Amino acid sequence: MEIPFTKQEVFDAGLNIVAVNNLEECYIRPVVYRGYDSLGVDPSSCPVEIAIAAWPWGKYLGPEAMEKGVKVCVSSWRRNAPDTMPMMAKSGANYMGGQLIKLEALSRGYVEGIALDSYGHVSEGSGENVFLVYKGKLYTPPFSASILPGITRDTVIVIAGEMGIEVIEQQIPREMLYIAEEVFFTGSAAEISAISHIDDLPVGMGCRGPVTEKLQSKLFSIVEGREEDTHGWLTFVPAPETVTVE
Repeated sequence: MEIPFTKQEVFDAGLNIVAVNNLEECYIRPVVYRGYDSLGVDPSSCPVEIAIAAWPWGKYLGPEAMEKGVKVCVSSWRRNAPDTMPMMAKSGANYMGGQLIKLEALSRGYVEGIALDSYGHVSEGSGENVFLVYKGKLYTPPFSASILPGITRDTVIVIAGEMGIEVIEQQIPREMLYIAEEVFFTGSAAEISAISHIDDLPVGMGCRGPVTEKLQSKLFSIVEGREEDTHGWLTFVPAPETVTVE
């Protein structure tokens, strides 16, 4: 889709939404979609439009996910095969699978689910990337496992490297989830959320592990401005009185 606004215009609009609503913290969701013209499967005549929302969200998987960790299950729903949908795209259509994973997990008494890819390897959560700590090394599924290349995923890989933790991107068999010393989710909303149990089996000691805690501490120190941002990850929101609303 050819977006009728420049990247800078969309970027500035997101900042303005936060500023004019005086939001101290929030989640921002820009959505690009095809508006109304035709109801057929050929969308080429439908105008491309943008909506941007921002709202306070809190901890996506609950405050306990930060320290105690949450209980998750391996979902019966699998991520799409690579030749069915572009899974590397942050597309609304791809979240249909995420909804099925989430609803199944909740119906079974879990907070979240982990999906396998079409080949039976670990893929991701309903809306989060997955990391495992095994024998002191950090493992995460590769792009070929039908994952979304998350921004927070990339951030954790960078931070871990700077901390001297080896990061390995490779296909991960399901059983590795049960022998890992630590498992955690990453995502814009999930941030870094610990996993305490998978399919009722405790992960490590059944609570947040030391590697997860170190990565959390480092990430939050940077994004909360308590530590210098040497990567240019932060964008400062202008004061409300300096923003012009059009």
